[in-house]
Amino acid sequence: MTKRHLIIATRQSPLALCQAELTKAMLLALHPSLSIELLGITTQADKHLDVTLTTIGGKGLFVKELEEALLAGRADIAVHSMKDVPMELPSGLCLPVISERQDARDVFLSKQYASLAQLPRGARLGTASLRRQAQVCAIRPDIELRDLRGNIHTRINRLDQGDFDAIILASAGIKRMELEGRIRSYFSVAEMLPAAGQGALGIECREEDEHVKAMIAPLNHAITHICVLAERALCRRLGGGCQLPVASYAEIHHDVLILHGLVASRDGLHILRAQQQGTSAHAESIGIRVAEVLLQQGADKILDAFLGV
Repeated sequence: MTKRHLIIATRQSPLALCQAELTKAMLLALHPSLSIELLGITTQADKHLDVTLTTIGGKGLFVKELEEALLAGRADIAVHSMKDVPMELPSGLCLPVISERQDARDVFLSKQYASLAQLPRGARLGTASLRRQAQVCAIRPDIELRDLRGNIHTRINRLDQGDFDAIILASAGIKRMELEGRIRSYFSVAEMLPAAGQGALGIECREEDEHVKAMIAPLNHAITHICVLAERALCRRLGGGCQLPVASYAEIHHDVLILHGLVASRDGLHILRAQQQGTSAHAESIGIRVAEVLLQQGADKILDAFLGV
């Protein structure tokens, strides 16, 4: 029987709602007779903005309640920023669709300064990402890093109020919210390697719901999906936390997948890098290979120290 109504689970932040609306519009273009409803959900991560994600359990808390809605049948699909999705999914759920990646880079925002290089010694830089903090420390150990959480508008407002001299955000979110005019400069991938899945949206659904999977399948972007598979395979082999200072970014050129991986100590004094390439058909094995090279360089010691093992 043809499905006539679809419920999309989404966080209630402005960016999450924007991304759900984008997904809704693409689905309606494919299925004009379909009615689509957004189910806004406040997650644990949204409720505890006064503490770091590491303290309350990591970025998996951005998706937990959405996944519970899927498993309970209250929603048919959930739309996620792929960088927030844990490396292991709950039993009964799958991620069949990863849509085309927006810009994967990180961006620098400031009222006074045009780039990280222009910040004066002791400047206050806001970011809650350990991956960003470690890479910034390696470039500019003389600036003061401060945690910054909240939605995009909250973070920009705190910058405007003078709480920070500069902040770092993901380019994709800024562009989706049509705030590109606030970007002062872009970090190249070489300067700041992105998080696994950064800039890509994933659509999660119930594993057995073949009809829903068929409906959303045209939204999958094969190249992005393959790249994200490689990036996530690397993170999974390293013990996987989105909350760890681990970066992973893949590109495909003429069916050759090139994957860059990074593990860093909190203070940025120790940064390990590795790169492997191969055919895109072997994306996940390439991710595992890059992780193995990082482990040979001592990544396990860095991550164990961070986790207090």
